[in-house]
Amino acid sequence: MVVGKSVTRVDAYDKATGRAKYTDDLCDKSALVARIKHSEIAHGFVKSVDTAAAEAIPGVVKVFTCFDVPDVPFPTAGHPWSTDPHHQDVADRLLLNRHVRYYGDDVCVVVAENEVAAAQAERAIRVEYEELPFVLDAQEAMKPDAPQIQEKFPGNILGHSSVRKGDYETAIQEPGLIKVEGWYDTPTVQHCHIENHVCYAQMEAGRIIVTSSTQIPHIVRRVVGQALNIPWGKVRIVKPYIGGGFGNKQDALYEPLCAWLSYMLGGRLVKIDCSREETFVSNRVRHAIRSHIISWVRPDGTFAARKLECFSNQGAYASHGHGVTAKGMNAFPQLYPCDNVECDSYTVYTNRPAAGAMRGYGIPQAMFAGEAHIDDVCKAIGADPVDFRRSHVMPQGYVDGFSKNENYYDTFNQVMDKGLILSDFRRKQKEYANQTGPVRRGVGMALFWYNTAVWPISLESSSCRMVLNQDGSIQMQTGETEIGQGCDTAFAQMAAEALGIPVEDVHPVSTQDTDVTPFGTGAYASRQTYIGGFAIKQTATLLKERILRYAKELTRQDVSLLDIRDGKIVRTSDGRELMTLGELATEALYSLEHSEHLTAESTYQIKNNAYSFGCSFAEVEVDIPLCKVKLLNLVNVHDCGTLINPQLAEAQVHGGMSMAIGYGLSEELKFDPKTGRALNNNLLDYKLSTFMDHPDLTVDFVENAEPTSPYGTKALGEPPACSGAPAIRNAILNATGVAVDRAPVTPHILFDRFTEAGLL
Repeated sequence: MVVGKSVTRVDAYDKATGRAKYTDDLCDKSALVARIKHSEIAHGFVKSVDTAAAEAIPGVVKVFTCFDVPDVPFPTAGHPWSTDPHHQDVADRLLLNRHVRYYGDDVCVVVAENEVAAAQAERAIRVEYEELPFVLDAQEAMKPDAPQIQEKFPGNILGHSSVRKGDYETAIQEPGLIKVEGWYDTPTVQHCHIENHVCYAQMEAGRIIVTSSTQIPHIVRRVVGQALNIPWGKVRIVKPYIGGGFGNKQDALYEPLCAWLSYMLGGRLVKIDCSREETFVSNRVRHAIRSHIISWVRPDGTFAARKLECFSNQGAYASHGHGVTAKGMNAFPQLYPCDNVECDSYTVYTNRPAAGAMRGYGIPQAMFAGEAHIDDVCKAIGADPVDFRRSHVMPQGYVDGFSKNENYYDTFNQVMDKGLILSDFRRKQKEYANQTGPVRRGVGMALFWYNTAVWPISLESSSCRMVLNQDGSIQMQTGETEIGQGCDTAFAQMAAEALGIPVEDVHPVSTQDTDVTPFGTGAYASRQTYIGGFAIKQTATLLKERILRYAKELTRQDVSLLDIRDGKIVRTSDGRELMTLGELATEALYSLEHSEHLTAESTYQIKNNAYSFGCSFAEVEVDIPLCKVKLLNLVNVHDCGTLINPQLAEAQVHGGMSMAIGYGLSEELKFDPKTGRALNNNLLDYKLSTFMDHPDLTVDFVENAEPTSPYGTKALGEPPACSGAPAIRNAILNATGVAVDRAPVTPHILFDRFTEAGLL
């Protein structure tokens, strides 16, 4: 059994020694350099562009402006394609934009022989604008007098969806109800992956080849084809090792522009390498979402009715659009079921950078609002936050009517039981009660709910190819992408388990190439271990059947008596080893009697989803006069089903906890209200959480095998980022008695709240 063991990552040595090749490492040094001219206004139209000075700079090959690109709108979101036009992503982008919609929009691009010439030329371009009013706030953008950002969306509303259950208006008339109401804000943040977005393109035999740091090579192929208005088969996308993405690279970012530049320059090699400042502003950010929650609570602590409104700041372009806040909204009635619920979510265009996918896809925002509100309810009625959650949280046996997800276990109580012990919550809760003085400590917790994959919203399928080598090892290719999270290793373990060979004899091909790699939609939605497992097990079963049929010829034993164990053909009736898999493979390839290349390839379409659950417990120390929070302890407990590789799973959780700490305490992309310009689009001024901000991070798991999964596994990639921030917020509430209505919980926010509460 290799599934469930902490085997060494298959890419560990190459990445530790620096031998692993990333996109920029593979680009030939002769590549032309493309540099983008970004708008310096938040909203308006380009009236004219003077490129004369730029084109006169030695080394400049060509300058293209927004007036040169084709008028072909295209979508960028990394969602599976749908043949139903009503389920396709919004096509609101052009390669370069005459109508600029945020400070940093793409207006012109310089192509030069070197970085210096490209940078000089970009600075030399002179752009004349017709400026228009701009709006940075989602609710302000919905007002009748707000500037229109995208012409096809009146009121700047990209999407609106709702949930209605029971009769909210009648339910709130019940006598004796306690009304608890709050507004909760989450910030715009950026993914801050180590490798900025980079891609290069060239033409070969009339086709465009783009090598890119992307999470979604097969989807990018389609988007490039749409943007250039060419057949998709004329596009080839290559994805090497990738230095992180967290959802930012689940968009077609600059691949379409890079491909078009090569096409316009006769197929020459062109590279676009984003700076960190461009990555912050001109790639994607996380949606800032403002949520309004009202709970009507009976004196016995039960919910009579609940209401949610959320307003998502989409920024200037649709990207992943309404799906993000809609997912967060749908978590609300599922996490704490109530008979009478009203929910409305709005996704609104503003003159900010486009918001897209980011680790958690709306659930970190939803959990901050929802779990902060639960503690506010507990404070209002004098209830214990843990006991209240036990009484109200999604019960075992709950089935969602839309996704058909089922909660098969008493998971929430199980993860809370572990978290209480690991955090020593009850003892500290008593110790920190009734504190006075300037420095106080507190404990808090939060739960989370997460879907695995995207069915039934979108297509879920996965393909796999396995090839038997002469030595009995296998090459394995999938369309699912390794982006640093360790999926190649998990896939190797799954394949080894299904085939009956040592894990070191499985060689996953980490590079995806749309010309040769089986189709898969990529890394997102915490889907890959769950979805990929179906295709891997099915393909391994097919290959094993073919191997054993060939073994029958060599051993004269019936297939029903044969198996593969530890890389050997064995007779099951007595366990005798008949030959090694390597001996069989060599004979199969070179036999003069019956030569056969033993391979298998298959696609599995998945029509299931799975709940993933967990919790965070936090301990903080709050210096009230200094308005300073120190995080003392953070515990995460997850039910992600059966662990394929416990060490990799723990590392995933550590990374997500780190992001949650930054989200809760320090990270926010700020904008100048007078110009719309990002004020801290760099790693010096943007307060990213570092190891200096981290306490010891404690991780544990409840392994409830997912019945719908071939390996019992379900989502883990994104869930660790979902509950940490509200747990920290709730610990601050426990320490000070003061509710904080927004993240991050920064000193100026604490100063305002402490002043209002009379603590300062």
